[in-house]
Amino acid sequence: MGAIQFKADNFESEVLKAKEPVLVDFFAPWCGPCKLLGSVIDELAENYKGKVKIGKVNIDGAEELAQKYNVMGVPTVILFVGGKEVERKVGFVGKEGYEEMIKKFIKE
Repeated sequence: MGAIQFKADNFESEVLKAKEPVLVDFFAPWCGPCKLLGSVIDELAENYKGKVKIGKVNIDGAEELAQKYNVMGVPTVILFVGGKEVERKVGFVGKEGYEEMIKKFIKE
C-alpha cells in the first residue's frame, strides 16, 4: 500500500486529528532528493503500519499547506503528534534519520 497522499481537503482529518503520530513528506515531483526519499517513505509506511501514519504532500498541488507549515525547501519531513509539529528534517537524511524521528514517539 505505501504512503497515504495528503491534500488540503484531508490534511486536518488524516494528520491533525490522528490518534497516532503522523510523518508527512512534503515533496515535489521535479526534486531529485525527493525521488530518493519516495521509496524510503513507502518502505517506512509498511514497516510502521499500525504504529505511525505516513504520507506525502505534493507541494505543487498544495501550496497553502506548504506555506502554512513554512516548507521552504523540499524534501521537508515533519512529524506531527497530537496535531502539533514535534520534529522536522529538511533535505534527504537517509532512512535511519527518519526512523530516529519515529522511534522517539512510538511504543515498541
